[in-house]
Amino acid sequence: MHPWILQYAVRVLEYFPIDQVFFYIPQMVQALRYDTVGYIEQFILKAAKTSQLFSHQIIWNMNANMYKFNKEGFADAPDSLKSTLDRIEKKIVAGLSGSDEDFYKREFGFFAEVTGISGKLKPLVEASASKAEKKKKIDEEMRKIQVEVGVYLPTNPESIVVDIDYDSGRPLQSHAKAPFMATFRVRDADEKLEAQNPSLNNLVDNGTTRWMSAIFKVGDDCRQDLLALQLISIFKGIFMKAGLDLYVFPYRVVPTAPGCGVIEVIPRSMSRDMMGREKVNSLYDWFIAEFGTEDAVEFRKARYEFIKSLAAYSVVLFILQIKDRHNGNIMLDKDGHMVHIDFGFMLSIAPGGGILEVSPFKLTREMVDVMGGDVNSPDYKLFSELCVKSYLACRPYADEIIQMVALMMDSGLPCFKGDVTIKKLRERFQLDKTERQAAEFMISCIKYSHENTRSGLYDRFQYMQNGIPY
Repeated sequence: MHPWILQYAVRVLEYFPIDQVFFYIPQMVQALRYDTVGYIEQFILKAAKTSQLFSHQIIWNMNANMYKFNKEGFADAPDSLKSTLDRIEKKIVAGLSGSDEDFYKREFGFFAEVTGISGKLKPLVEASASKAEKKKKIDEEMRKIQVEVGVYLPTNPESIVVDIDYDSGRPLQSHAKAPFMATFRVRDADEKLEAQNPSLNNLVDNGTTRWMSAIFKVGDDCRQDLLALQLISIFKGIFMKAGLDLYVFPYRVVPTAPGCGVIEVIPRSMSRDMMGREKVNSLYDWFIAEFGTEDAVEFRKARYEFIKSLAAYSVVLFILQIKDRHNGNIMLDKDGHMVHIDFGFMLSIAPGGGILEVSPFKLTREMVDVMGGDVNSPDYKLFSELCVKSYLACRPYADEIIQMVALMMDSGLPCFKGDVTIKKLRERFQLDKTERQAAEFMISCIKYSHENTRSGLYDRFQYMQNGIPY
């Protein structure tokens, strides 16, 4: 990357409010690989002095990029960026003093205590301990944590933690790792000043508090999920600019160290997998149980929300080639939205080389049943129309999306397989076609995805291999 390009990028970033600059932190860290003149480093150091929250977020991201990961998913070798990242982190920390330094120590100390529980849980995972034993260990360790003044969850810096539900710890399913979920009581900071200078905050409840859950992972590289959710957030903005009534939920993920991170839990939601374990036979049955009969206002409203989200995610899944779409990675919320999670397979990688998941996106019989049961139903036609409109809306922004992906090419993320990744991504936008031809192309994608046999085979494989209901 030419130094002049970096200089121009920095000048553009300087016009953004600091809270908007947060969004580009992963790309800024990767751009340091080409920062021979020091434009990016200078901007990072300046921004860190401007905002304590930015300094925390950039430090976490730099820590997460210190090492390369091998094929088994272990961080086993320093990245070529490590010396640069070490130097910049030391400069940021050395520049802290007074209340800023106290805030940094409190926040990073608090977060280290919470994530440290995963490490203490790992021996129980390796010993194949029961879920109850792991739960007991989490509860014991959670009770040792005291909430410091002004601390926050890395995924939600705008909300201050005021309490912990010490009995909320829950071990999550994993063969060799020890992720867990916990719940915290938070309230919104009245002003950014309060968040950056917690000495001003005496924890007087100036607003409504609420419970917020997060998942803490140790041993999982969350950086690829972060990239996927960045891109989903861009798609959300595109849909809004186009005036399309669509729904995606780009929940937040913050990688905090090599193979470590925190993930925002989607509120009021349940995985399709969990529904199956609770003997829910189909999505249609769940909609009836949750929202009433088909002629009920609540059912029709929830079905519309389902269609909005299904159409939006279908286009996103196709363009980003997000795979591994078993029922454990599909959530339904209390408004009827379908939300996709877990983006370990995207762009140039897929489970089994992509042999089973060959359709552009997942469109199963039970999804079709919720939309009326066949391609001639008004709701199915609405779904198809929204897919086409959202796909056409994305094409003018193809270069923006491709550039965000290309900036991460040297990150070592497994989803990249050289220049072919970018080439294939560009091809999926069908930029050589007219708008009419592109619309016809998307209609063909819908037809091919509709109840695709291999999608069903993949669900069956996941049931046999991992016990995930379908």
